[in-house]
Amino acid sequence: MSSASPSKIKGAGLNQPETASTTIVADAVSIPNLATLPLQRLIAMRQAGEEILTCYRVLKKSGLNLVGEVLRDSLNAGKTFYELEHYPPDDVYDTDSHAQYYYHAHRSEVGEHGHFHTFLRPKGMPAGVSPIEYPATDPWPQGDEALSHLIAIAMDAYGFPTGLFTVNRWVTAEAWYPADQVIRMLDHFVIDHAFPSWPLNRWVSAMFVLYRPHIEALLLQRDRVIWDWKKRHPRQDVFEDRNLDLTSHLPISVEATIAELDKLIAAAA
Repeated sequence: MSSASPSKIKGAGLNQPETASTTIVADAVSIPNLATLPLQRLIAMRQAGEEILTCYRVLKKSGLNLVGEVLRDSLNAGKTFYELEHYPPDDVYDTDSHAQYYYHAHRSEVGEHGHFHTFLRPKGMPAGVSPIEYPATDPWPQGDEALSHLIAIAMDAYGFPTGLFTVNRWVTAEAWYPADQVIRMLDHFVIDHAFPSWPLNRWVSAMFVLYRPHIEALLLQRDRVIWDWKKRHPRQDVFEDRNLDLTSHLPISVEATIAELDKLIAAAA
């Protein structure tokens, strides 16, 4: 049985290191106008929302939640939840899709418990994508290790998502692909196995469908923030600048998004 209760996560207080990185918060992204989307896209998003609600329901019946699922093995072993460590320790990886994610925490000052970082590795990427050409001062991963960060999902202490955000390259040690190419990768993020949790993996996969327009907007703003920062700090390697951490963010409410989709679908019927 998980150490997570149906309410707040137990036994998951942070043990923090002596220092933490500076966080620069970018301007919030405007919520996309979902009314401009085709009906079939709205229906697909609504179906993903229903999948997410189903994951909540089956976990709640057992007194569990999403964050408790990813921390379960560590907490049941009596381990302390350490800031910046990956949970699970070796990440979650799908050998068919080459999608990957992990959970960790280092942003308690902004009111979150922790967040999921999601990635796609080169073997799962669509044809024709490649990292940008850039005179990096710190070597970027190459070949099969040249993964791309897609989106981070902020979570509260009750195991529910509260926001989406993107980060600078140094945060996740990725290779840097332009936003239009990362957007092409989004359809390829699927975790189709049961480790560490079947409902957790179905939830994170469904989040990419429900919030696809929002993620696209976040990625486009990510690039605008990066290159604007570069113009204002021309002597620095923008991708290694510890003063630029968060590159775009958007608060979310799954329930509110589903309610909006229901209204739009009903109006189009």
